[in-house]
Amino acid sequence: MPEASDSEREEARRIEAGRLFFAKPWHLLLSVPNVQALPAPTGREVAFAGRSNVGKSSLLNALVGQKALARTSNTPGRTRDLNLFGADAGVTLVDMPGYGYARAAKSDVANWTKLAFDYLRGRANLRRVYVLIDSRHGLKDNDEDALKQLDRAAVSYQVVLTKTDKLKRGELDAVVAATTAAIARHPAAHPEIIATSSETGSGIDRLRAEIADLA
Repeated sequence: MPEASDSEREEARRIEAGRLFFAKPWHLLLSVPNVQALPAPTGREVAFAGRSNVGKSSLLNALVGQKALARTSNTPGRTRDLNLFGADAGVTLVDMPGYGYARAAKSDVANWTKLAFDYLRGRANLRRVYVLIDSRHGLKDNDEDALKQLDRAAVSYQVVLTKTDKLKRGELDAVVAATTAAIARHPAAHPEIIATSSETGSGIDRLRAEIADLA
């Protein structure tokens, strides 16, 4: 068997560091209905944003290896507060309300959206936002609106494709290519896309490594 290259050894080191980072006992710190209720901006925060029902809670559970850290539901719009999770790891994970859910009352949608973007604009210790995109549908208009908001706020963000187990390999390659081309127009976007599946675990190790690096 050929000896691993330096880049392969480095990637293996990052993957193992990410695994150990998320092996800690994560728990819900608090849920807040408005930015005024947030704790002081100490430590580092990593946030997860995306359209309603994109799979944010499932992805968080897969990251930490727990089945019920974040509440999951087939009903869009269940996450209405900012949910903060910690594990004495130097980084707080923030589950944000989903945007773009049309079946809720317009006033509720407006309140959830305002909460999300007030947080994004005003959190000095926010290191990165992971914007989750359903790989079956690709970027939608409200995703583009969210990316423009992040660009204006100069918040670093990276696109994470979810539910990739639902696609064939060729279909996934096409979605990755189209999404890569689209985010090239956004100045605050990280150029690399992470393709994940909470069901199979695909890509979860890479996302863990990215977040551990931020710590």
